[in-house]
Amino acid sequence: MVIYHHQSARCSTHSAFQYLFLTTFATPRDFTLQPLGMPRKAAWRRSAPVGLSNHGMAVSSSRPWRGRADPFAVVAAPSGSRLPEQQKTSESPLSWFRGVYLPPALHPLNKTFVKGGEWQDIDSTQEKRRAFLQDFCRKYNSRKKLQTHLVHLVSRIYVEDRHKVLYCEVPKAGCSNWKRVLMVLSGLAASANNISHDDVHYGKHLRKLDSYDLKGIYTRLNMYTKFIFVRDPMERLVSAFRDKFEHPNSYYHPVFGKAIIKKYRQNADEEALKTGSGLKFKEFIQYLLDSHRPIGMDIHWEQVSKLCYPCLINYDFIGKFETLEEDANYFLQLVGAPANLKFPKFKDRHSSDERTSTEVVRQYLKELSKEERQLTYDFYYLDYLMFNYTSPLV
Repeated sequence: MVIYHHQSARCSTHSAFQYLFLTTFATPRDFTLQPLGMPRKAAWRRSAPVGLSNHGMAVSSSRPWRGRADPFAVVAAPSGSRLPEQQKTSESPLSWFRGVYLPPALHPLNKTFVKGGEWQDIDSTQEKRRAFLQDFCRKYNSRKKLQTHLVHLVSRIYVEDRHKVLYCEVPKAGCSNWKRVLMVLSGLAASANNISHDDVHYGKHLRKLDSYDLKGIYTRLNMYTKFIFVRDPMERLVSAFRDKFEHPNSYYHPVFGKAIIKKYRQNADEEALKTGSGLKFKEFIQYLLDSHRPIGMDIHWEQVSKLCYPCLINYDFIGKFETLEEDANYFLQLVGAPANLKFPKFKDRHSSDERTSTEVVRQYLKELSKEERQLTYDFYYLDYLMFNYTSPLV
């Protein structure tokens, strides 16, 4: 089973939820719901499906493919089933896109609340990003349906009902401040500047989409404005390493650091094995690329293709960390946020540290061999393609 190891993240396996054939998120009435093991002719359609049994269902682990990203980390499979070894290693990640019915054509953004002409360039960039992702997903699509786990698809999506928005959390891409903004939008706080890190991540003030019943999930996916903010994959990876392993951390050092050092460091001293502190970037990459990791993945360095499923969920707005402030404030206008609400500029933690820039990333990559750099790029291959990031010089 695929389990995210994170103290504030919910396990991605759910024992009491239904699987489905995902046809489109835009029209709930067109979903074909089918428990595993049931003949296809016995499938049924409902506009608001409830009460389906999960008897005889299981979650299969992701299929490794030469280190590159698998866009669908969890697929439904009959209990006890196993894929042939040859099949596991021969399929490219792009072939998985051929198993999906994509959503209908992009819906135009509602720009009723946008005032002034200063947003014209940002709006043009936004339309290009949406069209690029849609075209990418369509290019690798065919007429075959994919069995997948609905609740897993939406497990990283936060809900703000007052302004009817859904936010898919991508760690290390401005997510802490976005949660602050969502708390202000929902009326839980008067200002984003006064919300602490612990309140943001451990206060459980915001509701996730997977906490609703199936009808609630479908309705919000269809009616709400869905948005995502992404970041250059290598910058995001290095930022996560610096944050979790170069500063004291009572969770990541003993849970991840100890396991990684134990497996990959030769002649590790007793202190390192005991505390998990002092993890090296090269050791971290060895763990990341290992198909037999000593400990599971974590949302802070998981691929966006597995966190938010951008080819299955039709996001209305795609922001980038590289243009965070202008993208965020334009989005707030789009959804009718209060005029005085601006996206926070402050860094959530370790404010004295230099930001993880292209130059900082280059210094970390020097610690890796050419093969390790190439395999790391391969690992985030889909994220680079989906969001039109320039591949690094490896």
